[in-house]
Amino acid sequence: MKVIICGAGQVGYGIAERLAQEDNDVSVIDTSASLVAHITQTLDVRGYVGHGAHPDVLAKAGADQADMIIAVTLYDEINMVACQVAHSLFNVPTKIARIRAQNYLRPEYSDLFSRDNMPIDVTISPEIEVGKMVLRRISFPGATDVARFAEDNIAMVAIECMEECPVVNTPLQQLSQLFPDLMATVVGIYRNGQLIVARSTDQLLVGDLAYVICERGHTRRTLGLFGHEEQEAGRIVIAGGGNIGYYVARTIEDLQPKTKIKIIESDRDRAVTVSDQLRNTIVLHGSALDQNMLLQADIQDADLVVTLTNSDQTNMLCAAMAKRLGCRSGMVLINNPSFQELTTSLGIDAYINPRAVTISRVLQHVRKGRIRSVYAVQKGAAEVIEAEALETSPLVGRPFRDLELPAGIRIGALYRDRRVIRPDGDTKIKAKDRVVLFATAGAVRVVEQMFRVSIQYF
Repeated sequence: MKVIICGAGQVGYGIAERLAQEDNDVSVIDTSASLVAHITQTLDVRGYVGHGAHPDVLAKAGADQADMIIAVTLYDEINMVACQVAHSLFNVPTKIARIRAQNYLRPEYSDLFSRDNMPIDVTISPEIEVGKMVLRRISFPGATDVARFAEDNIAMVAIECMEECPVVNTPLQQLSQLFPDLMATVVGIYRNGQLIVARSTDQLLVGDLAYVICERGHTRRTLGLFGHEEQEAGRIVIAGGGNIGYYVARTIEDLQPKTKIKIIESDRDRAVTVSDQLRNTIVLHGSALDQNMLLQADIQDADLVVTLTNSDQTNMLCAAMAKRLGCRSGMVLINNPSFQELTTSLGIDAYINPRAVTISRVLQHVRKGRIRSVYAVQKGAAEVIEAEALETSPLVGRPFRDLELPAGIRIGALYRDRRVIRPDGDTKIKAKDRVVLFATAGAVRVVEQMFRVSIQYF
């Protein structure tokens, strides 16, 4: 696939890195010569210095042969114009744009990004995507990662196996026998820096990170089975009142009005704006690294601190200070992957990588076949994929025990007629079933083939 990426910042670099690893033909455009030099020196991509919305620059990057353009510069208007030019002059089939300003995405303007108006096939709002991830993590304390599939009816949760975990040293097949009504399947295990696809004979060990696909309504029970009985936070302090912090606070106000929220925002004008727009949230103006400010926010009584500023260092130090002052749990936003390894030593309970969230969103449109959703885990070592089974799929109509799935793939759940099914040896996949599975990076191409329309179909 030939892909043009406009923007060589953190998001653009991450997308280019992933697509280049999969042998796609990637060209990157940016006005910064230093960013273009860096990305071409470290990745197998072509780089062009110029304006991503200018026709001559897009032509030089090969837009007339491109299958997709992904516009992720810092400016919404440049991203939109780049997609418009790619459509009008070069007829690029798929156009994806990063849109940060929420004014463009309001429901009453939903027709703006249509083929007849501004032809953008997919709009991505990193702030909203990250905000949704924060909310999911708040909803399921004890999980180190969460993703939803099949119209929010199926969840993938990553669960750390602690010393007190009741299911360690037990073959996975026995868990199904002990809890036959639990709609949950362990599909992957991260152990000692290695990610493996789980088999029914495997056992979980202390220190493992288990990836579990389950019915959404069984998520809390699944966490409890692994020894995680943490209660949902009733008092939350948010550091950073930007787009993400505001979105998280507003959504919690709407869905969980009993939750007490306080925001610390360093910019006075922004603090006033956010305070005016929120109903019950207390907004404090000051630095999240000021111990007195944290105490003024009653951090010692908080169940959770969520640090969402634009600075990784501020986010990490604020969370560490909050924990030292008595806050029960900390969640941080970290853009720089090299900082993620420091979270454990600082006593930080969870982190969110916004680049990974955005890349997962892009990947579902890059994947071939009837792929409906994709979520990358462990820096792209594997993906949780939701795909629709077609009549011509080799998976359809055969009992699971007779399926010869390639190495690196494990099916976790089916969604059929608004019902979640945990597969066993007798289960047969039917056409139009949603299949949620775990696949290593090396097996993704095989998954695409299994869910593509065969020529015999026509």
